[in-house]
Amino acid sequence: MAIERLRFCVDGEWKETSSGKYMPITDSSTGQVIAEAPCCTVGEVESAIEAAARAFPEWSGTPVPKRSQLMFSFKAILEQHLEELTVMVSTELGKNLDEARGDVLKAIEVVEYACAVPVTMQGYSLMNVSQGFDTVLYREPIGVFAGIVPFNFPAMIPFGWMIPLCITTGNTFVLKASSQTPLTAVRMLELLQQAGLPKGVVNLVTCSRNEAELLLSHPKVAGVSYVGSTKTGRTIFAKASSNGKRVQVLGEAKNHGLVLRDANLDQAARAIVNSSFGCAGMRCMALPTIAVEEQCADEFVSLFVKYASERRVGCAYKPDTELGPVVSAEHKQAVLDWIETGIREGASLVLDGRNTSVPGYEAGFFIGPTIFDHVKSGMRIGDEEIFGPVACIKRVKGFEEGLAIMNASPYANGSCIFTESGHYAREFAKRTHAGMVGINVGIPVPISVFPFSGHKNSFLGDLHVMGKDGIAFYTEAKSVTSRWFGSTTASRPVSTWEGTITRG
Repeated sequence: MAIERLRFCVDGEWKETSSGKYMPITDSSTGQVIAEAPCCTVGEVESAIEAAARAFPEWSGTPVPKRSQLMFSFKAILEQHLEELTVMVSTELGKNLDEARGDVLKAIEVVEYACAVPVTMQGYSLMNVSQGFDTVLYREPIGVFAGIVPFNFPAMIPFGWMIPLCITTGNTFVLKASSQTPLTAVRMLELLQQAGLPKGVVNLVTCSRNEAELLLSHPKVAGVSYVGSTKTGRTIFAKASSNGKRVQVLGEAKNHGLVLRDANLDQAARAIVNSSFGCAGMRCMALPTIAVEEQCADEFVSLFVKYASERRVGCAYKPDTELGPVVSAEHKQAVLDWIETGIREGASLVLDGRNTSVPGYEAGFFIGPTIFDHVKSGMRIGDEEIFGPVACIKRVKGFEEGLAIMNASPYANGSCIFTESGHYAREFAKRTHAGMVGINVGIPVPISVFPFSGHKNSFLGDLHVMGKDGIAFYTEAKSVTSRWFGSTTASRPVSTWEGTITRG
């Protein structure tokens, strides 16, 4: 099979790297290398920044309704290519077809929200703040933004969380696509160009961390959006913010669920199987740790193991597959190492997915659903992010102990409770530390009109992606106070209070 060599995009042109270095992209179901991503040079990354900077004056001066029309066209084109993009995500990443389709649909959802920027970008005003004085607040674009994205949502994160709101509010963008799953991003940029994207407004590179450092220090980059590990995110936040840039960092997670004895255990087990093992656990809104009230723990674990065992593991792009592979051989080994860690720590391995093999796809990166019971606080397996199809059960005496264990986690992307008690549901919503909360909902991801609002070590910055936060991150406020003189007011004396306004 011919191996495709990808190009990078600067100023609307797709170019070959001069570095001579390429990074392999695999079909996660077969283990075969299907393409190579260029490792761009520092000079090539800088050329992308310069192109975005050149494009900014004209693009930011383009009327907002015209910028939003680009999103209308892009949305229609994405919908036409939905199945093509779905198979692409499934192939290079390993999500089953439904999950891959959802990845693309979540991107389309934010593109749709970006169509409303002429409304959501509006400021506000107040007439007669003082006698004869009016104040208007405008939201204006800032400049060049950079996006550094992970492998696990190659459609939604760059072309949902970042690019649509960034460019529709009038900024320009440089995307550092994941070198493991860049095929989707490359194709979606081609489709955005087909929709009428002007040259230089969005540029795309793939490179190592060394070359990406320039995005954090270049004086023409105004802001950086990053999704990935918290450790790397802290470094990015420190370097970019010290260079005067706006930064939002979406980091790791170890989301916890709480199952109380009054919950519908069958429904809870089914929902948690989906949230724990969907996307092979490779998402920051997975539910890898579940605190279960002792009185119902045996019954819940039995149901949980039963439904997890029924998940059909197979080639990601086969229609009947429910659990596809993880992204790479290296990632598979990392997850297997975590399972060994759990065994050494003394947790009870009640479902073992280590020896999963798919006939005809023996070289694929498959791990079956894996469940540990009797996981204690302090065990790394239950407290740190694994990013694979591994779930941990922590047995608790009741609501208060479960909530305390959850809130002790340094990560706080999402949390959920399964209960029929309105009292406990309300207490949980009020007292949980997580930024996204589910009540009998295993994956409490909001739609795009709300922010993706992780807390604690799951997020660094002030403004989240999506929703009003997303608009605010990519714009800055300008307050304009005006006073007009007519024949009847020209000689009127200025009051002390009015003088304070004019003098600041």
